[in-house]
Amino acid sequence: MKKTILILFLLLIGFFLFYTILPVISYGFVGLPLILLFLALMAVVVFSKVEITPKARKLNIFSKTNKVLFFLSFGLLLYVLVLPLVTSLPMFRSGAYQKLIGKVENGDDLKNHIAPISLDKIRVVDEELAMLLGEKIIGSQPSLGSQTEIGEFTIQKVNDELYWVAPLLHTGFFKWYNNSEGTPGYVMVSATNERDVKLIQNVNGKALKIKYQPAAYFGSRIDRHVYFNGYTTVGLEDFNFEIDDAGNPYWVVTKYKKTIGFAGNNATGVLTVDAQTGEIKEYDINNTPLWVDRIQPISFIQEQLNDWGEYVHGYWNFSNENKLQTTEGLTLVYGENHKSYWYTGLSSVGKEESTVGFVLVDTRTKETTYYKQSGATEYAAQSSAEGKVQEKGYHASLPIPYVINNIPTYVMTLKDDGGLVKMFAMVSISDYTIVGVGNTMRETLMAYKNVYNMADNGINPESVTSKKSVKSVVTRISSDVKNGNSFYYFTVKDYPNIFVGSSQLSNELPVTVVGDSISISFDVDLEEVIDVSSFENKNIGKKK
Repeated sequence: MKKTILILFLLLIGFFLFYTILPVISYGFVGLPLILLFLALMAVVVFSKVEITPKARKLNIFSKTNKVLFFLSFGLLLYVLVLPLVTSLPMFRSGAYQKLIGKVENGDDLKNHIAPISLDKIRVVDEELAMLLGEKIIGSQPSLGSQTEIGEFTIQKVNDELYWVAPLLHTGFFKWYNNSEGTPGYVMVSATNERDVKLIQNVNGKALKIKYQPAAYFGSRIDRHVYFNGYTTVGLEDFNFEIDDAGNPYWVVTKYKKTIGFAGNNATGVLTVDAQTGEIKEYDINNTPLWVDRIQPISFIQEQLNDWGEYVHGYWNFSNENKLQTTEGLTLVYGENHKSYWYTGLSSVGKEESTVGFVLVDTRTKETTYYKQSGATEYAAQSSAEGKVQEKGYHASLPIPYVINNIPTYVMTLKDDGGLVKMFAMVSISDYTIVGVGNTMRETLMAYKNVYNMADNGINPESVTSKKSVKSVVTRISSDVKNGNSFYYFTVKDYPNIFVGSSQLSNELPVTVVGDSISISFDVDLEEVIDVSSFENKNIGKKK
């Protein structure tokens, strides 16, 4: 009877560990063997006997049952300690690690991946600011703020617009128990406009209830729900909250397998889990819905890129010849046709202050392109931007790479200690001394282009922006004052765009009126409102 109770006790502990840890039952994963090893060692203690003799008490741990348990424990130790070393040690498998990222293509034109972008599409809200804005809108509703909290934000494209999206989560067991049908919606914060913050509680007239989430309990916890619905033998990573283009909430989960013994995590597909109903759909990489922005987890890609750079000449490369490493981490950037990429700079090992190039990894297919272009690390670009306004003590956000007027450029915000955006900065990727800052994105672009075009430091001349000159007649003109500077917006005959220039550009702008003949030059770009780089009023010239 006593032995039966002890066995039931061990089984109860085993069930609790299994239910809590959710170990993957497959070769290459050590969760289940570790649980079994722990239970086996506990059983050895439980089934050991104390033998009492006339001379002394003696602990007998080598009973018949314990001998079996010792052999089982020894086998489990071999599995979790020795087998991973034999099958996965980089010393023996450096070639496999180096090739795990796949074929790395050399890129020649960044515009093939990151399309030129207009100013109103540039990302100015980072995750930290998105959280501040999200908490503000939740805090404006006391009943909601006391019951829920904002989860982790995920950046994604929704109907071709860039948003940070985060679910409302339970704040504890009792809040979950009293509201187990789910939390009432999610928060959307525009990544391009900090005034666009939405609390979404209905989709198509139906109230939202985020039932399955990380902050739920028992079968409603998202990882446990997936695990016990047919995925006990599959590696699962990155439970990201995303919405489809109709606004329906999902959890997107990456499936992966071990490809180098007990290591070499490699994505094989995704699961989409309806956050309200719990319905699970499985996709391989090629047929994943387009609204899913990422399949490749950032941790996998960063590790694979570092292995690609580390083992370029095998394991025994103590001189660090041609070794590369990622710089500040990976950033998600967007290109054409809804494509998104993991971006990071690459530096030579031992020379972290500058880059030898950068890579873009497709977040769905893992196609990797390496651009061999020396330049600034993300950290160097941040320091350069902060140095421009050092008297203000602002802090630069994580730089986002863009193609601005054919120039590969880091764009970042400059924030105060409270996390609020105060200014903007643009820094040339190829030369971090070329910096433009401003109170608005347009001011920043004008300052940046002026510095760039005046620079005489060997920059590739092919990247300098195309110029165009127009002689026409002013059809409309109006002024606007921003941060103490006067800007003049005007249109001309037979040209669809709106032009803008400051009074600092030309003294003739403030006195220009409709009907005046003018001559202007400007950079050819995608903007609806184009900054002029020169302005001449022909009528005023005639009067002179």
